[in-house]
Amino acid sequence: MTTDALVTTADPAIGALGSAFYFIPPTLERGKALGLDGFRWYFIGRGGVLGDAEAAVVASAFGYFNPELVEKLWTSARDKIAPRDAGRAYLACAHDLGRAKFARIDGLGEFCEAAEAVLAGAHPAALSLFAGLNAEPRPDDLPARTMQLVATLRELRGSVHLVAIVASGISPRVAHQIRRPDMVKGFGWDGEVAVTDADRAKLAAADRMTDELMAGIWSVLDDSASAHVVSTVTALQAALA
Repeated sequence: MTTDALVTTADPAIGALGSAFYFIPPTLERGKALGLDGFRWYFIGRGGVLGDAEAAVVASAFGYFNPELVEKLWTSARDKIAPRDAGRAYLACAHDLGRAKFARIDGLGEFCEAAEAVLAGAHPAALSLFAGLNAEPRPDDLPARTMQLVATLRELRGSVHLVAIVASGISPRVAHQIRRPDMVKGFGWDGEVAVTDADRAKLAAADRMTDELMAGIWSVLDDSASAHVVSTVTALQAALA
């Protein structure tokens, strides 16, 4: 399998798989036990790898949310739990999902080896959420390790894409509105902004740039390892279906 085929096949699936633990009942229950509603838990949990940062830093890393919403939710969540503690508790929810769903999947060791080679070769410059999650210790058991690696690969592409959006000259807010028009209010924005054909062209350019950058990152794998990644991702999807 070629690297380009790997990017177009695996990356979209990894995007969904890597966020699969965010809002499921066990994750929400863990947040509730900490005194956090689902959205505050999401912000302090996912962003906890950034440490005890100011809300503006978190808003920069997340990219698409209204900074005022980030300020409100991050600050109120930080009053209840230290961000690093939250980040590791949130990641433990990912581990729990992996252990519950992936234990019977063959080839996880080879998948983890391939994923770790990709992550080791990815330069973290300007990719703050990826860098934070990639620095977290990984569990030894393969199902939990697999889930953490998938989540980290998701943050890798997400961070690369945010860089590509900015480099292409479109604001993240406008890009978000084009890509997810039904979630504008959910991300804290009051009303829509005008979108032009030029904006759509810039987002398309950002998509191409993202694929090109990710192809360079994934290129550390040979065809056999690439094919194994795709087959494993397919098995992970089936396990979570």
